[in-house]
Amino acid sequence: MSFKIVVLAKQVPDTANVTQDAMKEDGTVNRAALPVIFNPEDLHALEMALRVKEKINNSEVILLTMGPVRANEIIREALYRGADRGYLLTDRRFAGSDTLATSYALSMAIKKLSPVNLIFTGRQAIDGDTAQVGPQTAEKLGIPQITYAEELIDVNTSNITIKRRLDRGVEIIKSTLPCLITVNHSSPRCRFRNAKLVMKYKKATSLSELQERNEDYYDLFESKPYLKIDEWGVEDINADIKWLGLSGSPTKVKKIENVVFKAKENLILSDNDNDIDSLMKTLINSHIIG
Repeated sequence: MSFKIVVLAKQVPDTANVTQDAMKEDGTVNRAALPVIFNPEDLHALEMALRVKEKINNSEVILLTMGPVRANEIIREALYRGADRGYLLTDRRFAGSDTLATSYALSMAIKKLSPVNLIFTGRQAIDGDTAQVGPQTAEKLGIPQITYAEELIDVNTSNITIKRRLDRGVEIIKSTLPCLITVNHSSPRCRFRNAKLVMKYKKATSLSELQERNEDYYDLFESKPYLKIDEWGVEDINADIKWLGLSGSPTKVKKIENVVFKAKENLILSDNDNDIDSLMKTLINSHIIG
């Protein structure tokens, strides 16, 4: 039996390029209108998972994500960097899920992959910054969790030792397995793509993608089964629909405000002490500083 390592990852809007169409009227993210990327801290989690794989024989790294079909892009990205396979949770009934509903769906998928020895995920996603999905998933699975992981100290088939980064220092934590670990951005960056793996997995795809392109998939998956990205819906993970989507999400967005910062005026200063003194008074009186 292999040592299974699951990495929970998310395809997120590129928050550096947010437009006025970023949100829908119902308070959900308009993902179709935004460029998307691999959530940065989830890449750190992938790197830590790959380091565990290097230490434990007969281990495999599985990328698990939830989203629309285009989220397969981050599964391929994970394969290029060393992951072994990936699963996409995609179903219209997942749409609008908050952290509670998302963690429920992920926990049900992990149970289907059982037995799972280790679960890694980024500390938080840049499109929500809640840092809730990882801990909530661990609670639903009834397993220990280590948050803010910064460095893998030691690991074997029974235990893992992690250094975690806190506001005022670090802690060394040892936990039994299975365990869920959320990884901090201060941990090592993810390795680059491997050229051989890019060539091997560049045609990795899912049934939905092939159907959209009207391509024959039977021969491809028969001859090269490692290229198939499995897609799971609600029934595949035996989930209860009442705990998914908007109906299973107690978090509601009541108001959206689009804030745009614009430079209205500028001030040219000389090296005169009076100019500097005047600027400091202006900044303090306008509560920009002080």
